[in-house]
Amino acid sequence: MVKMEREEVWGKNESEGIFLAVLQMVSGIGQARIKALTHHFGSARQAWQASRRDLFLSQCLDETTCNNLYKQREKIDIELLATGWRKAGIRICLLTDPAYPQLLKNIFDPPLALYYRGQLPQDNDSIAIVGTRRSSIYGKNAAELFGSRLAAAGLLIISGAARGIDTAAHRGAMQQGKTLAVLGCGVDVAYPPENAKLLRAIAETGAVVSEYPPGTPPHKSYFPARNRIISGLSRAVMVIEAGEKSGALITVDFALEQGRDVYAVPGSIFSGVSAGTHRLIKQGAKLVDSVEDVLEDYEIIPVKPPDPEQLTGDEQTVIRYIGYDRSSSSEEIVVQSHLPASEVSCLLLQLELRGLIASLPGNCYVRTAQEGHR
Repeated sequence: MVKMEREEVWGKNESEGIFLAVLQMVSGIGQARIKALTHHFGSARQAWQASRRDLFLSQCLDETTCNNLYKQREKIDIELLATGWRKAGIRICLLTDPAYPQLLKNIFDPPLALYYRGQLPQDNDSIAIVGTRRSSIYGKNAAELFGSRLAAAGLLIISGAARGIDTAAHRGAMQQGKTLAVLGCGVDVAYPPENAKLLRAIAETGAVVSEYPPGTPPHKSYFPARNRIISGLSRAVMVIEAGEKSGALITVDFALEQGRDVYAVPGSIFSGVSAGTHRLIKQGAKLVDSVEDVLEDYEIIPVKPPDPEQLTGDEQTVIRYIGYDRSSSSEEIVVQSHLPASEVSCLLLQLELRGLIASLPGNCYVRTAQEGHR
């Protein structure tokens, strides 16, 4: 079931990419073995179509892996597979393709292929924003603010679409510009599941990228490797909230190996989720507490944030008792503002509808990362 002669439809590079993808799906074949196979046979296509004898004589695979490849060949209709990917908006870019991002191409051991939905970046000024999945209210607000303001200045925001800081950075970037998500699974797999809608939106204006073939489920071993792509696509990496053992620090290690700048946003000294971030600052990462700290390194003139919305006197009174880094209950706001509870409820609803505050479980509220109300 190898039929795949429609290069005029798929394009030569993309056709080769599909054969590379099905090789990746074979148990026991990783990037090193694919390199050996394509070097020996001349292409992924020829390696996939090789006889059992030729595969064994190539000494690229052991007998078990050869058998795995043959079992996979019996199961896969490549043309049907490729048609499904195309209909789903999934494209393939090989390392040898001129469209392959140059920054990523220059790192050690770049992916042989990128599977993506959307548009791959071309020499953008880009920055990665990473951090803990267990972020605080402060961390999420900081990530959303930096994501939004840096995107407004023209930077492509790159992150990993994980819970916490990654998600906040993507959401902030989408308010003002483009963002790119690098996954530790196939680009057609929504992980975490609650980010399915976000990933679809990212693909519409930016890109969702992976080195793993479509259909690949997430696995804990894939995420550290994914992190080298996040830093590899970026000119710098910003860390917002990372504990001592945070996976975000793996991204920093790759960034340093790749010669990227590292920025760190300070957090609370009482919070363990910033312990790793503070260690980075002690070790020489540039402390940043404003967007201008980053943009001056990129020699970009900051975009003037929009003027703050005009608030009524009572709205100002209520919002004064709602913080960026901690939540306030409606009962606390009533007591502190000395306003009637019914009036406070109406004011909170108005502020939430305007995007100036967000509601949390337990009838609590927090300020959002609106630039005019920092």
